[in-house]
Amino acid sequence: MRLKANKGDHGAQANPRRIRLVLLHDHVLFRESLARLLAAERDFELLAECSTPSEALKILRTSKVDVLLVDLGMAREFIPCARKARYRGKSLVVAREIDATASALVLKCGASGIFVEPDSSSRLIQAIRRIANGEAWVDQRVIQLLAERFPQYEDRWWGGLTERERTVLNGVVDGFSNRKIGTQIGVSESTIKAALQQLFNKAGVRTRSQLVRIALAGPPIPSSNARQERSTGA
Repeated sequence: MRLKANKGDHGAQANPRRIRLVLLHDHVLFRESLARLLAAERDFELLAECSTPSEALKILRTSKVDVLLVDLGMAREFIPCARKARYRGKSLVVAREIDATASALVLKCGASGIFVEPDSSSRLIQAIRRIANGEAWVDQRVIQLLAERFPQYEDRWWGGLTERERTVLNGVVDGFSNRKIGTQIGVSESTIKAALQQLFNKAGVRTRSQLVRIALAGPPIPSSNARQERSTGA
């Protein structure tokens, strides 16, 4: 494990919006090159480069981390362990290649996004910033492969949505902000927020990341009203 030196309280106060990162990856050359890339961004603070889950867990328990970057091969087991250790930050999974089954599993485990390594470094920087801001990021190639591999999920999810809700959901999955979605379809940001709240209610979730996981990795969770209706036989 390689810990990064603190740049000092003065620097942290001068830029209070820096995103605190931990990198967990077992490929040393990739890990070191990615660490250099992240260190070059003024709004990023890389706390540690870790090669093993135990090293990363130690950092997550003792430091405030905004985004964990974790290798796909480790993510399925590590993300639940991080949650048990009371890690409340976001997780961006870095995949060496597109794997629909593994991608679906890590999304179900709580990943906020999936980035495929062959994509550009600028896209990775963009993905980290969006996830830190509470949005979701899933590579479009992963989305397409999931749709092809698990078509039944799409049928079960889309059936109960209005046309506007489907459009908003597509925008959320693509990682767009409410404002950008509204601009694309010609409605106000408040209208998008209302549609997004309806999607949250129908899916039984509370965040954009949870909504993306439901949309990509499985059928929607029944809302409390739906569960009550089923239990009463309505």
